[in-house]
Amino acid sequence: MKRNILFVVLIFAFSCSYLLAQKINKNETELTGNLSFDSKLIVDNYYSIKPSFVLVDESDKKSPLLAGVMSAVVPGSGEFYVGDYIKAAIFFAVDAALISTAIIYNKKGDDKEAEFQAFADEHWSVVKYADYLIQHKDAIDVPEDAEIPINRDSNLLPWEQIEDWSALNYAESNFSHHLPPHGDQQYYEQIGKYNQYSSGWDEFDPAIDNFRDVPQIMKDYANMRGDANSAYNTASKLVIGVYINHLLSVIDAVWSAHRYNDNLAVNLRVKNLQFADRLELIPTINFKYQF
Repeated sequence: MKRNILFVVLIFAFSCSYLLAQKINKNETELTGNLSFDSKLIVDNYYSIKPSFVLVDESDKKSPLLAGVMSAVVPGSGEFYVGDYIKAAIFFAVDAALISTAIIYNKKGDDKEAEFQAFADEHWSVVKYADYLIQHKDAIDVPEDAEIPINRDSNLLPWEQIEDWSALNYAESNFSHHLPPHGDQQYYEQIGKYNQYSSGWDEFDPAIDNFRDVPQIMKDYANMRGDANSAYNTASKLVIGVYINHLLSVIDAVWSAHRYNDNLAVNLRVKNLQFADRLELIPTINFKYQF
């Protein structure tokens, strides 16, 4: 609508200029052919008319600050506000794709985590691990006075049968790691990462006094944890991509707003041409388009 008004103004200005030129031409004085007389006649009828004006449409300027804020909230919205609809669609589509994919991979990581934790609860026993520590005190450098009270009630889960978790950790005094309580994230990490916990797995032979003999089931569990971590890492990278997309959209929206404001300048001028016997006004229009 604003641009339509601008062009109406331009047409009106041209019309006025044309009528003004016609008026001057009608008032022209006919020359006699006598150079001296005609020169005086021209000077007496000379009108110094230098109309010149500029029309610049500033009513449709865009705010770079508003464009940047809009794109910071929703990538592409600042570009849409400026009128760059293709880039607006691209930024919005990229943001939606990154967010949806990050959610998918985070959910995949949650599923894999629940899977390997259930696997560990079924195939790794802290009771078996505690019995191994006490049985092989001398061979694996467990303190002589270490004792781990265990409730052998079969109705209890293995981690519930350990009556004093601190006693278990005391038995591990000379080891590089101490087992966190069941359910802790480090609990599930350590039993699949460090050889000292190999004795708690189903396939481990408790008669062997070398816990560095890692059973295959422990390796399989480590791979399951690796799959979960890989999914989480992918989700994290996608989230970083979301932040980058927001930042790029903000920068582009601010730049696009500045470019839009400087993009089109419309100048309308009436140029006067003076001849020996007349004055003519020529309407001129200049368009300036910057990339």
